[in-house]
Amino acid sequence: MSPFFIRKENEPRLLFALKIAGVILLGIIGASALAVLFGYIVMWLWNWLLPGLFGFKAITFWQAVAIVVLARIIFGSFNHKPASHRHPFRRFKNHSRPKGFDKWELYDDFWKDEGEKAFNTYVENRKTQSRE
Repeated sequence: MSPFFIRKENEPRLLFALKIAGVILLGIIGASALAVLFGYIVMWLWNWLLPGLFGFKAITFWQAVAIVVLARIIFGSFNHKPASHRHPFRRFKNHSRPKGFDKWELYDDFWKDEGEKAFNTYVENRKTQSRE
């Protein structure tokens, strides 16, 4: 299965462009839906809680959206990832796999063929050693 954003050789350009446009349109609709949802949640919570507790005025939907945007600016960027987790494998960029790593693909076959029998033998040996 090929990745979605890579055009296949036999795929018409128009169909590929329509796929990309559809994804962009769905992204815009999704982001708008989340903005509306968060705006209404903040507005509802503010109007339900703060006027009764602190005597604040009720806010409108657009004021609630502005509070959400302001909170994102003040308390965190729009990047959703902490700075320390942006590139966790950057230090391994120019390194190859550790020595012997390619042997691990044979581990499952080893365990089926010999590993379980060897492990059971080891357990029996340990039991007899502990009895002595």
